[in-house]
Amino acid sequence: MDLTIGAHLSIARGYLKASMEAKEMGANTFQFFSRNPRGGAIRKFDKKEAGEWEAFLDKNNFGPVLAHAPYTLNMASSKKEVREFAHNAFMEDIERLELLPCSLYNFHPGSHTNSGVEKGIERIVEILNDVLFREQKTMVLLETMSGKGTEIGRSFSEIAEIISRTKYNEKLGVCLDTCHVFSAGYDIKNHLSEVLEEFDKIIGLDRLKAVHLNDSKVEFMSNKDRHEKIGDGTLGNETFINIINNNCLNKLPLFLETPNDNKGYASEISFLKEVASRI
Repeated sequence: MDLTIGAHLSIARGYLKASMEAKEMGANTFQFFSRNPRGGAIRKFDKKEAGEWEAFLDKNNFGPVLAHAPYTLNMASSKKEVREFAHNAFMEDIERLELLPCSLYNFHPGSHTNSGVEKGIERIVEILNDVLFREQKTMVLLETMSGKGTEIGRSFSEIAEIISRTKYNEKLGVCLDTCHVFSAGYDIKNHLSEVLEEFDKIIGLDRLKAVHLNDSKVEFMSNKDRHEKIGDGTLGNETFINIINNNCLNKLPLFLETPNDNKGYASEISFLKEVASRI
């Protein structure tokens, strides 16, 4: 079968250049940061560039492209100034993506910074309810998290709670990160089908819109976020062969965030395509 697969790439030289890099490595999609991942600067909008980019994506049969929010975006923080940045950056990112041929926007739910999960979820929902709007085309994805520190999103139930309390929740989906869920205590290595059944029961598989394909440097239930190259970590090649053979996952956009350069990404994509060709 044909996979929709790519990797996280820099847009420092433009969206079109990143798309060309993706194509060169055998990808038909890619992920990029919506703005500086450690700060707040956003790329200047260029209508001509956006048009050229859209034409390239169409011509080369790219699947949905995913924008990733910066790591500094923390809607759940107990600090007012941090939440204000999160609100403004989130709103500006959505406004920008509405003008670009990019239909997916992924963000980390955030950390409640010792104020409690319930309070953190309340803060996240407040911003989502203020920013999301009925007519938007961008699908916003909550990422499954490893559970380090006071992270929210370590459990399917926490993500489900955010979705259920959001007004325009038809605009919300989930991005499942393989490293994160394994580290959070969902054993996708030995019980992938059971984990997906649990996801379906609590959130609903119709909400699952993308997958981050990452092996893990750390053990099961470690609650640490340490990505590894495919096959080199505690998940191992067999886990990813199972994922590519799973009909709930292999039709979704798949994004590599492994510690790799473009050559390494190309090798991983080739391996995953080869596995898919056996289906």
